[in-house]
Amino acid sequence: MKVLVTGITGFVGSHMAEFLLDQQVEVTGTIRQRSRLDHIKHLKDIRLVECELRDPFSVESLIEEVKPDLIFHLAAQSFVPTSWNSPMDTIYNNVSSQVNIFEAVRRIHPGCKIQIACSSEEYGHVEPHEVPIKETNPLRPLSPYAVSKVTQEVLGYQYNKSYGLHVVLTRTFNHTGPRRGENFVTSNFSKQIAEIEKGKQPPVLYVGNLQAKRDFTDVRDIVRAYWLAVHHGVPGETYNIASGTCWRIEEVLNKLLALSSVDIEVKEDPQRLRPSDVEILLGDYSKFHKQTGWKPEIPFDQTLKDLLNYWRAQP
Repeated sequence: MKVLVTGITGFVGSHMAEFLLDQQVEVTGTIRQRSRLDHIKHLKDIRLVECELRDPFSVESLIEEVKPDLIFHLAAQSFVPTSWNSPMDTIYNNVSSQVNIFEAVRRIHPGCKIQIACSSEEYGHVEPHEVPIKETNPLRPLSPYAVSKVTQEVLGYQYNKSYGLHVVLTRTFNHTGPRRGENFVTSNFSKQIAEIEKGKQPPVLYVGNLQAKRDFTDVRDIVRAYWLAVHHGVPGETYNIASGTCWRIEEVLNKLLALSSVDIEVKEDPQRLRPSDVEILLGDYSKFHKQTGWKPEIPFDQTLKDLLNYWRAQP
């Protein structure tokens, strides 16, 4: 079996590659000229292909060469605050890349199965009575990133209905673990704690909105879910992937602080506050569980411990 992973050098992509190698499949990943390979340098049995996903000719050449049986489309501009600064770049990057993949697969290798990594950010403004959130909940996106993900999802549905492409759509709630980018909240807290412990930063930890509530799943459970989605999910359908448990960001911070013996002061940084923030994201993953049997297995406390130890191990 030949599997293509876009964004293989990223947080989820690197864990996806590890998981796929354990499944004894042939793994090809896309990189760009400026891609950092830190997350995958320990993986010897993957093939890397330089491809600019926003360029239709580059993508067509990739699909023609690899002819993958499965595609996990993970490449995206995925940081919400960046989308506020560069809304058009975020939307163009995320949408054009996917259209190019769909068009190339449609013309060259239509039997390929595709999983599209969408996001719980699509739900945006959620009313208290709508929690936990089901796939039928209205989408009220509150960021350009969320709008780009809504567009990706609708395109996946359209290409399935119009051309019969095997596209499965996953709305993934917050996920974290080792290698999470330092801009994301759990990783940012962990990196600051690790650097304070090493004496690289004064004992002050800077935070944004601590009252938002989020549903966190370990990335290693997420990639297992993606594998099950592409094999057992119904094409054209959307599935929530979540833990079904909600944590206030302040609670997450306190859990991480409890893992350190250093006395740390917490200060709010106005630069870390967003123009608008989703108050609560708590997912109902019962539809996906019923379809695939998946459920999260790694406890959140273990995830946070592994994440903090990842940052402690960085030079």
